[in-house]
Amino acid sequence: MTELSVNVNKVALLRNTRTIGIPSVTRAAQISIDAGAYGITVHPRPDERHITPGDVDDLYALLKSYPQTEFNIEGNPYHNLLDVVRKTPPHQCTLVPDDPDQFTSDHGWEVSTNVDKLKPIVQEMKDLGCRVSLFMDPDPDEISLVPATGADRIELYTEPYAEAFAKGGSVADEVLQQFIKAGECARDLGLGVNAGHDLNLDNLGGFCSSVPGVLEVSIGHALIADALEMGLKTTVSEYVKVLAQSSGA
Repeated sequence: MTELSVNVNKVALLRNTRTIGIPSVTRAAQISIDAGAYGITVHPRPDERHITPGDVDDLYALLKSYPQTEFNIEGNPYHNLLDVVRKTPPHQCTLVPDDPDQFTSDHGWEVSTNVDKLKPIVQEMKDLGCRVSLFMDPDPDEISLVPATGADRIELYTEPYAEAFAKGGSVADEVLQQFIKAGECARDLGLGVNAGHDLNLDNLGGFCSSVPGVLEVSIGHALIADALEMGLKTTVSEYVKVLAQSSGA
């Protein structure tokens, strides 16, 4: 079954609009774990617009009480990520090629021009005990170069799929085929496959039942938006249910 990692960035974003500490990032993580989430994801940025270094420290400490729960830290290794990971090594580190002032992640790695820079970074992460995943577009040519970096997995950037799904018809089918081919390429290379960005309760099941070998999805924005209507515990349970159904569990 594909596992769910809950991205709690948007909880921190709301918390940061006031100075009274609510909503609590660690409490949101606890609720998510208790509701069936496999992991917790954070993407600390240099401007601390949402997750702060203190949040990472607090979550790292919290998850010691949840040894079965994966901690996934995302970010650009050319900015502040390395210092964060060295202090609080997560189970998984997802390397994302975003700029410091970027609104949100919107593309994967061009491995062909970054392999020599990524290779020592990946090795350091692995020496710290982290599994390493590279954020990638569904481009088999670029994915085929990932093993040269030493990374263990890729995370497919799924916004193009989500946009196509919303349009429906042949466009959706065509884009989904790109992701299927990307998943097959990664599988044939011995890479694990994660996925994330704009996945939601409507499009998640079709993606995970079609793309081979998706081990984990990281979902934040849509999940937190759903939680405003359904509550966080119920929302996480619904996402886990969709993933179970997509795998036939």
